[in-house]
Amino acid sequence: MSTHPDHDHDHDASSHHHRQAHTDHSGHEQMFRRRFWVSLALSLPVVYFSEFVQGTFGYTAPTFPGSVWITPVLSIVVFAYGGVPFLSMARTELANREPGMMMLISLAITVAFGYSIASLFIEGTTPFFWELVTLIDIMLLGHWMEMRSVRQASGALDELAKLMPDTAERVTESGDTEEVPVSALSEGDVVLVRPGASVPADGEVAEGESSVDESMITGESRPVDKDAGSEVIAGTVNQDGSLRVRVTKTGDETALAGIMRLVEDAQQSKSRTQLLADRAAGWLFYAALAAAGVTAVAWVLAVGFSVGVLERVVTVLVIACPHALGLAVPLVVAINTSTAARNGMLIRDRIAMEEARNLDTVVFDKTGTLTKGEQGVVGVETAGEWDETRAFEVAAGVEGDSEHMIARAIRNAATDRGVRQATVSEFENLRGLGVRATVEGETVHLGGPNLIDRLGIEYPDEIASFADEAGSNAQTVIYLIRDESEVVAAFALADVIREESRRAIEALHAMGIEVAMLTGDSEDVARAVSAELGIDQYFAEVLPEEKDTKIARLQSEGKRVAMVGDGVNDAPALARADVGIAIGSGTDVAIESGDIILVDNDPVDVVRLVKLSKASYRKMQENLVWATGYNVFALPLAAGVLAPVGILLSPAVGAVFMSLSTIIVAVNARRLRGIDLSA
Repeated sequence: MSTHPDHDHDHDASSHHHRQAHTDHSGHEQMFRRRFWVSLALSLPVVYFSEFVQGTFGYTAPTFPGSVWITPVLSIVVFAYGGVPFLSMARTELANREPGMMMLISLAITVAFGYSIASLFIEGTTPFFWELVTLIDIMLLGHWMEMRSVRQASGALDELAKLMPDTAERVTESGDTEEVPVSALSEGDVVLVRPGASVPADGEVAEGESSVDESMITGESRPVDKDAGSEVIAGTVNQDGSLRVRVTKTGDETALAGIMRLVEDAQQSKSRTQLLADRAAGWLFYAALAAAGVTAVAWVLAVGFSVGVLERVVTVLVIACPHALGLAVPLVVAINTSTAARNGMLIRDRIAMEEARNLDTVVFDKTGTLTKGEQGVVGVETAGEWDETRAFEVAAGVEGDSEHMIARAIRNAATDRGVRQATVSEFENLRGLGVRATVEGETVHLGGPNLIDRLGIEYPDEIASFADEAGSNAQTVIYLIRDESEVVAAFALADVIREESRRAIEALHAMGIEVAMLTGDSEDVARAVSAELGIDQYFAEVLPEEKDTKIARLQSEGKRVAMVGDGVNDAPALARADVGIAIGSGTDVAIESGDIILVDNDPVDVVRLVKLSKASYRKMQENLVWATGYNVFALPLAAGVLAPVGILLSPAVGAVFMSLSTIIVAVNARRLRGIDLSA
């Protein structure tokens, strides 16, 4: 359907309008639900006292003083309460010179209302009261169903803002710290960032060593080591060491604020698309005006102007707006939405759901989408008399209390293998190098190449070749060292690829859809993942502000692009893409920026989404054919083409045809439930 009332019409001329126009504020949903039930209750007496309904069902309504006014008075109330919202929404379509559903509905109910009121004072005319109220009821029901099935909250910018801490620990001149609002920070201030805390502003490390999780901003899957002179980004999370950071940028100048601006710009620049039902209604609007004009001219030329000619014209205009058109698309949308939800997809934007059928390129973020976004042990090599079980037992014990993601990866791998952790003592964290502990009287070290260099140890041949191969695959290697002299094991760690990713990419290729990958990770990591999954093209070392530019570049090549991502750094790209698909386990920001949410974190759901979009669009087209097809016959008959042979279509008979098409539309929409979405 077209625009809803109470929207900020200043946006109507911009491409932002349609995104906002279909935002399902719960207030609008409640408003349409309330108006539907009230209008329906008031319509029942109108239908009951209708002469046509009485004649059709063979009963006579009771008469009493004033009963003749029940129908017109209640119809006026229904028009004012249930019909006026459509008139206000039609103003927007009129202002945009884009006639759609609202102008078609408004044309029909206004003409029916005006003529019916006039008929009370003109002899020999038949009012359209019962047709008027049932048309309003059906259209209110359609709007309510649409809103209930497509709730959308546009809170991406609010979610981005939540990444920023509210307060910071500023270091005073005396060396103490004071808690201040982040807004009170200024360039040159020094702040203390404790382990696990978020960095409050962009800055440079003045003192301390730690690693920082920047995945939500840059997409880099591994923690980034920081020491004096390193740059840090607001909103990222400090890991295991304390940092003193000298503030270089605050407020609107931070990288996170820049991402927020990109999200806003990308949302507003999304191409405006009229929905299928609006386009069909627009065509019918022009067809109705043309048919009414031809009818008026032809009858005036044939018999002169009369009340009968006016009734012909009014009949054409009223019949041109079929009841079924109000339900043709909302019914499919409602079933489509529930079907999608049962299959782990939440639809937040109807335009995007319709667009998904035209996709020819799907761009996946790597970290957290094609991969799990967490380090996992992907290989292990041992030397001497050590075996894998013993290596995991000791390594997991040494890393037993650490929350560092490498420590978690080793513990998880040990648990998966059913290995218990060794008992350790005298644990010590070696800043920037690794850890040291005592296991069964032996000193054991666990760390990276820097630790090997510091201890001056030679690699055994098998460990050296294992490390070389892991390095060529862009994997991190952690070494287990005994007595500061012997490397006894090496663990290769990498961002673990989801099992479902390969199947999803194969299925997309089978549908003729190209697959690309965006990542902030290094060229080596991107190349390795791309080769393993058979991805068509990849973009590596992409900064957050460049991600939506890559999407725009693909679009400039004429491609219909979907972006699948889960992080803050994906938010602008999700908003820029023709279809933004957010992984449900991702950040709230990505979810709020996405048009469609994959609840089950399964990339294969992208395939199901495209299939459902194609099937739903096909059902919408079929329903619109049924909903409007009778116009091909009804409009000429209502205009009086067969009047010379004594056949004239009355509004009442036209209403029967409309009812039949409504039933057919409802039955056809329900067939969508049986669609096969297997990939």
